[in-house]
Formats: sequence, C-alpha cells, structure tokens
Amino acid sequence: MGNADSKLHFRKAVIQLTTRTQPVEASDNVFWDQFWSDPSTTVQDVFALVPAAEIRAVREESPSNLATLCYKAVERLVRAADSGCSSDRDRGVVLNCTRLLTRILPYIFEDADWRGFFWSTVPGAGRRLDGDVEDGDARPLAESLLLAVSDLLFCPDFTIQRRSGADSSEDVQSIDSCEFIWEVGVGFAQAPPPNSAHDMNRTELLKLLLTCFSEAMYLPPSGNRTLNPWVCFFCSPENRHALPLFTSLLNVVCAYDPVGLGIPYNHLLFWDRREQLVEQALQVLVVVLDPEPEPEPSPPVFQASGPENLFVSYLSRIHREEDLAFVLRGLARLLNNPLVQTYLPRSARRIRFHQELLVLFWKLCDFTRFSVLFQKFLFFVLKSSDVLEVLVPILFYLNHARADQSRLGLTHIGVFILLLLSGERNFGVRLNKPYSLRVPMDIPVFTGTHADLLIVIFHKLITGGHQRLQPLFDCLLTVVVNISPYLKSLSMVAATKLLQLLEAFSAPWFLFSSAQNHHLVFFLLEVFNNIIQYQFDGNSNLVYAIIRKRALFHQLANLASDAASIHRALLRRRRRSGVSGKTSGDSRSMEGSRPAVPAEPGTLKASLEATPGTSSLPVDHTESEAARSRPSSVSSTADWSPTTDWVLSWKAKLPLQTIMRLLQVLVPQVEKICIDKGLTDESEILKFLQHGTLVGLLPVPHPILIRKYQPNASTAFWFRTYMWGVIYLRNLDPPIWYDTDIRLFEIQRI
Repeated sequence: MGNADSKLHFRKAVIQLTTRTQPVEASDNVFWDQFWSDPSTTVQDVFALVPAAEIRAVREESPSNLATLCYKAVERLVRAADSGCSSDRDRGVVLNCTRLLTRILPYIFEDADWRGFFWSTVPGAGRRLDGDVEDGDARPLAESLLLAVSDLLFCPDFTIQRRSGADSSEDVQSIDSCEFIWEVGVGFAQAPPPNSAHDMNRTELLKLLLTCFSEAMYLPPSGNRTLNPWVCFFCSPENRHALPLFTSLLNVVCAYDPVGLGIPYNHLLFWDRREQLVEQALQVLVVVLDPEPEPEPSPPVFQASGPENLFVSYLSRIHREEDLAFVLRGLARLLNNPLVQTYLPRSARRIRFHQELLVLFWKLCDFTRFSVLFQKFLFFVLKSSDVLEVLVPILFYLNHARADQSRLGLTHIGVFILLLLSGERNFGVRLNKPYSLRVPMDIPVFTGTHADLLIVIFHKLITGGHQRLQPLFDCLLTVVVNISPYLKSLSMVAATKLLQLLEAFSAPWFLFSSAQNHHLVFFLLEVFNNIIQYQFDGNSNLVYAIIRKRALFHQLANLASDAASIHRALLRRRRRSGVSGKTSGDSRSMEGSRPAVPAEPGTLKASLEATPGTSSLPVDHTESEAARSRPSSVSSTADWSPTTDWVLSWKAKLPLQTIMRLLQVLVPQVEKICIDKGLTDESEILKFLQHGTLVGLLPVPHPILIRKYQPNASTAFWFRTYMWGVIYLRNLDPPIWYDTDIRLFEIQRI
C-alpha cells in the first residue's frame, strides 16, 4: 500500500503543476520533494507518471513551475555532488532527480523559446548552486548540471568503490578520480571489483548526459553547423574529471566480453548489467568525440573555435602499443560477436550495438586526417593482419543489411570505412591473407583470400541489394580499384564476379540511362589494368576469365554512338521493364536489384539526409579520368538525355589498350594449344597461363592511382545525423526521445 500511495502522491504532484492557479514557490520543499523522495520509484515509473502531454502543458501554461522543477532537481544533484551519497535515501534522491531530468529535457529542447533556459541563471541560484557567489556570477544551470553529474560519476558507494580504510564522510570534491577509473585498460592497470549496483547508477547518469547532449536532435540541419554547447562545456578544462571519464568510457567498452566464461545460455540465466553500461558509455563516447563543424568552404576540423575538446586531445595521446592493441582487440572482439558460431543454437549472447562500434572505429581512423598524432592508430591497425578482424564483420553486416531498407545507414558507414582503409597501401597487402573462417553468409563457396571475400560481397551488394544502394556503386568500385594493384591471386569465383559486373555495367541500355553510369566501366577497366600490369604472374584466373569474356571488350571498343543506336538501346530496356516515356529511376537500376525488403512491423526508422556519394568524398591528386569528370551522384538527371557527342567524349578515353594487347597476344596462343593438344579442361589452360608472360609486350605500366578519402562538411554532417539516428533508435526503453519533435532527421514507423 505504501508503494501505491507514494506513486499516487507523485502523480498528484505532476497534475498540480498545471492545475494550481499560482506558481509553486521554490521554497515549498514539501511539494517538490514528492518528485524524488520515494526510493521505490523506477525509471519506468517516472516515464509513466509524467506523460508527454502534461510536460508540454506545464511548459505552455505554467512555465514558472517547469523552470522551478528543473532548477530544484539540479539543485539536489549539486548538493549530492558536494556532500556525497552516504545513505540509501541520498542515493534514491539522486537517481530520481536524474530520471526526472532525463524525462523532461527533450521537451525543453523541442521548444526554441526554452532552449536557452539551462544556459541562463535562475534568480537566487547563485547562492544555492555555487556557494557564496553573487547572482551575476552564478553558473548557468547547464554547467552546474554537467559538473554535478561528472562528480557523481566518481562518488564513493554510489558509482565507485570506497577505498578500504577511507572515512565514510570522505569529501567527493577532494577525491582524485584518476585513481577510480572504472575498468582496467588504457592508463589504468588495476582491475576494480565488479559491482552491478555501481554499473546501474553509472548507466542512469550516462543516460542523463546523453539526453543533455541531444539538443542537436531538435535543431534543423542548418542549425547543426554550430557548436553543441553541452558537449563543448563537458569536454572543456572546466570538467576536472575529463581524463578519468574518457579512460573509464573507453576501457569499459574495449574490455567488455559478452561471452564471458563461455557458459552456454548464461545470458538467459543472468541479467548482464554491464552490457547496459557498455552501450551507454559507447554512445556518450561517440558523441563527445564528434568533430565540431566548421562552416563551408573551410575544411572541417575536430576542434572549432571555443575551448579545447579534452576527450579528442586525450585520444590523440594514446601511443603505447599495448594500449593501441587493447583498443583494437576490444573493438574487434565486439564486432565479431554476432559472427561467433556455437554448437548449441543461440547459446551465446549477441550484442546489438555494432552500429555504434562502427561509428567509433570510423572516428578513430578518420581523426588520422586531422592530426599526425592520430596516424598511430591507423598505422597500428594496418601494420598486421589484425585489420582483417574488423574487415570480416563489416562485410558480414554489409551482406546482412543489403536488402533491408531500415539498415541503409549501416550499409553506408560500412562502405565508407572500407573506402577510408583502402586508401592505404597496407590494407590492400593484408587482403592477400587466405580466408579460412567460415562465417554464416549466403555467398558462393570459394577457396581464396580476404580480397576474394570482399569482391564477392560487393558483387552481392550491387546485384542483389535494393535500388537505394545504387549511389554507393562508385564507392564500392573505388575500394576495389584502390586495392587492385596489390592483389596477388584472385580466385576464379572473384574473377568471374568482376567480369559479371563489367557485363552488367557495359550493357548499352545501362550506359545510356544516366550521365554517370559509364564511370563504373572506367573503374572496372582500371581494376583489370592494375592487376595485369602489376600482379599478372599470380592472376591466371582473372586472365582466363578475361579471355573467356573477350567479346565484352570488343563490344565496348565498338560501342555504337549514333542517335538511332542510343534510341534503340533505351527503347529495348523500356520494353523489357514495361516503362514508357522518359527513362525513370527504376529503369536506371541495376538488373537484378530489387526494392528494399519491408522491415518488421512496428520498426522505427530514422530517415537520414541524402548520403553523399564519392563526388562528395574528395580524392587526392592522383585521381583518374573517371574521378575528374564525375558529376555529382545526387544531382538531378530528369532533364538529361544521352547524345552522340556525349558518348564519343568518354568512349575515346576508355582504357582498353592493355587489355586489348593481352587478348591480342594470349588468345591465339590459347586457341593454338587447345587445338594442338585437344584441350577441353580449363585446368590445363590455367596451367599454361600460369607459366605465360607478357614482359615487354604490354604498354608502359601506368602509375598506381589511389583515391584517398578526405574529410569534408557533407560527410561529417551525415555521420553526425546517422550517429544521432542510431542513438534515438537504441534508446526506446525508456523511450527518452520517442514522440518528441525531432528535427535533425525524420522518424518513420514502418
């Protein structure tokens, strides 16, 4: 009965906020204590007892009551941060204030008139929140809140273990929080004893931090080109816990092992509270490491005008090999978790925060472009085959998400990571390692290398993915072009897939359907040229596949460019697809591609801004003809139509010389040996090709052209939007931002 009565008092207090004719005085502690004095209140209770409609009603009809409620909740957190949480009652008050602010803040942010409230000072707040300070010098409420939460994340008996022999009245403000980092790892060698209660309390405080940072979700895209004041202050030198918080968040994520001792079905028997903490820590980490925007056309930097982002600074200082190995090993272990095979079905725990992990890995690699200090991580990733421990799960996620419209963002970030890695020579070299792991993927069985796996998966994305992946085709082929000079031996399966792509992309109807489609042919021809010129000796499978499909290259060389032929090619395609009139978006899709498979009923999807194509991904000075002449992949082609002059302008530049010379030399030799020896088995032809040579017969080798990803405002903003979309969808229990007026992206119920 007592529990029910306390819930009733809480509910009545919420109603009184809107129904009282006079504002409730801030000094009426009996009234305000009803919101946080009950130790049995849960986060679910707070979200149920404080409905969205009533928060908005208080905001509109009784703004002074809402302001006082926020102020009083922050005041209690500041008081607890000053004095500690020595009793169960104190700890209950802190948690209830945390939950209440987590519930209310999104409704503060969705109203433009209220967004500045937390950055103003409340009359009379100076004395209570900052000791003996005049009101004019009082901290804004937001700063007081962020500093209080930071202190509480290192509060003895609440979020950290009290040192043995320490006084129970130990002052929170005097604690050196660097001695209380939450997990062993970077900068900390001691393993703190596990404590599920502390993990739960940390998780709730981190949820509040994430909610504070989420003001970005309520600003339109144009408004997200400025600094996030919450993140800016939290990561500034004003926060004395910045270093231990950074290392705690990073170590908690990278040290986590969801499998544990490997006991089957242990996740069904025990509730792993650490996983919730890991997920919240990861989300806070990717938000505070978000590079602050710079207005165009200046190149984006990770630190704009304003105080230094200490979290980015600390990340750049990680240099010891054991620390870099700890981070890479931890991320790889978590990314590979869904791929783990067990004899007993579903006996091992599966994590669901792989998208946040990919965002963090992207940031670690992308920061390399901002500072020489960050190059240590990318160099470490690529100096051994450990990078393949990240590659395989990325390819798994790409393959798994290719036909699911609700996971389009996951596909994009996976491709962008591979594009960034492919700009480094060592990545291509590492791909020559044999692929022996058998991950459950619906791909052809093959014996080969990790490069073969990448090409097979890319082929599936292009031919078996949905139509909305087509803007990524040039990104996918750019990756293949970048790695091609280093591929020592492609399997027959991978070689055949590349020729199948050329056959599809060189079809006249496809070439003439879009102003950009011919660039895909340029990319594939460059792949073949790189392998022939630099890795001919080990690639008899690809040479044989080229010989078998030699008609494709002759057709390209003799592509008809007169108006009648162009018209016939487009008309033939329209008849096959049942499309009349001008070429539609569907008719420009790859043959074999399909509409996105509907997501499960009730799925929420964050619709992101248009994903930048490689036209928005600047390349280095070694770009090729295809890259130089590529128009924007997101520009409208509704008024465009192919002409003879247009076809001739790029047909004359097709890099066919090397391939035609190869065919001129080898085709007669292969035909002769087949006739002379009566060969019908392709294995004998492959043996002949393995011992063949083209030394002195091919044109002078062209320079290796690598297209390196360069940071730019468009991709930085896309990643920021994607990151917040993921965070929104991953926080539905409790539903922190559900049914609020999000403006950064659109929420759809599928």
